[in-house]
Amino acid sequence: MESTNLNIRTDKDIKLQAEKLFDALGLNMTTAINIFLRQAIRENGIPFEVKLHVPNETTEAAIREGRAIAYDKKQMGYDNMTDLRKALDV
Repeated sequence: MESTNLNIRTDKDIKLQAEKLFDALGLNMTTAINIFLRQAIRENGIPFEVKLHVPNETTEAAIREGRAIAYDKKQMGYDNMTDLRKALDV
């Protein structure tokens, strides 16, 4: 197998944290990067989930409701926990 160099740029703190982690695992940066690359090839993609943190429908509704209560003076709001619990039937 012929080897080649790979130059990457990353934040200094990220590099130091990664080196500390890999050292604890008995790996160096080169070995860790090679593990990542091989796993990506094996899975034919990024070997972990890459996604935006998009809130689900329930969370989005709660955010909208919270904003409405906070900014729209016509919206029902609560000044104390007793009134809130009563409204929630808790």
